[in-house]
Amino acid sequence: MTTTIDVVVPTLNAASDLARTIASLGGREDHDLVLRLTVCDGGSRDDTLAIARAAGAAVIVTAPGRGRQLAAGASAGSAPWLLFLHADTTLGAGWADAAKRFMTETTNAARAGYFRLRFDSRDPRARRVERLVAWRCRTLGLPYGDQGLLMARAFYRRLGGFALLPLMEDVDLVRRIGRENLVALDADVVASARRYERDGWLLRPLRNLSCLALYSAGIPVSVVRRLYDG
Repeated sequence: MTTTIDVVVPTLNAASDLARTIASLGGREDHDLVLRLTVCDGGSRDDTLAIARAAGAAVIVTAPGRGRQLAAGASAGSAPWLLFLHADTTLGAGWADAAKRFMTETTNAARAGYFRLRFDSRDPRARRVERLVAWRCRTLGLPYGDQGLLMARAFYRRLGGFALLPLMEDVDLVRRIGRENLVALDADVVASARRYERDGWLLRPLRNLSCLALYSAGIPVSVVRRLYDG
């Protein structure tokens, strides 16, 4: 039985990462899995769109804002399954098999799967942040968008889809999914460590946690965004 997935990737000046992300999808088609790639761009001024089109992706251009872009990308497709993936995140070995196992379980029609997070850094501090992320997912039920999110389109629609938020769009959706409906997939995604190396392996996680706390306390996203941007 062939399963089709719409892979939705939001971009904004992502030329340095996008080709690797697309390559990690693999051949895009095997005997029982077909991937349709949609790149939803927020106004890139680099080669992002050229890279996407050269790879055969459908390209949508919207106003910037990751929530808005993800919502537009999801609406553009029709496949029964959706995989949301950040442009600086690559799928690890075995991801397709893990996705297939998830999708064949009938109970997962009303659940969402996410991958284990790894960073493309050998710094020992990266391993500590990875453990913190694993704890956050396990204890709080809060995987972030850089871990990928796989779900049935019908379930996505029942949830109301992504809110048109410039930040915290992943937290908003994951909360609506509910901790009991989140499934850790047995495969990795590898995220860029660029921001952590720039901001610090301690300060960046603290900033992220501060943003989460402020958002959870009801502070407007526009205010949280200023802290997130530094």
